[in-house]
Amino acid sequence: MADSETATLPTSSDALLARLGALGIEYELHTHPPLFTVDDSKALRGDLPGGHCKNLFLRDRKGAMWLVVCLEDRKIDLKALGAVLGGVRLSFGSRDRLIRTLGVLPGAVSPFALINDSGAAVTVILDAEMMGMSPLNYHPLSNEMTVAVTPDALTRFIEACGHTPQVIDLSAAAGD
Repeated sequence: MADSETATLPTSSDALLARLGALGIEYELHTHPPLFTVDDSKALRGDLPGGHCKNLFLRDRKGAMWLVVCLEDRKIDLKALGAVLGGVRLSFGSRDRLIRTLGVLPGAVSPFALINDSGAAVTVILDAEMMGMSPLNYHPLSNEMTVAVTPDALTRFIEACGHTPQVIDLSAAAGD
């Protein structure tokens, strides 16, 4: 991440961690080299326990947006996911839309970015299988750190950001 880009983002990792503390959410913080992909994460995380997750920032033709949070190895077919979500046609949100809506750069997307979606413009989808694991690992607005939280803590944080997450069995979105 370029320093000039991160300097213009609305919320710093330190501010996010302070917000977690203010909400009484316990977490473990791990620092590491920047991770941009699931493969990077697998190669560099060592023996970090818990559910390792990926985050898909999606939109439809009408501009509605979703943040789909699932286990890193979950295969997601956008057409099948669209059917699960009521027949919408999904595509990935652009870099500009991501920055404008969730206030993070590609590679740092996570449910913690909802802190920047004060208008609750994004619908949050959580993988039911993922929510059965603990702890869950996400970037805290920076891909140079990972925060581990319980599923309950994740839900409390999302709700404190003004969102009501939908916990869905995403196995049907694999498109198999």
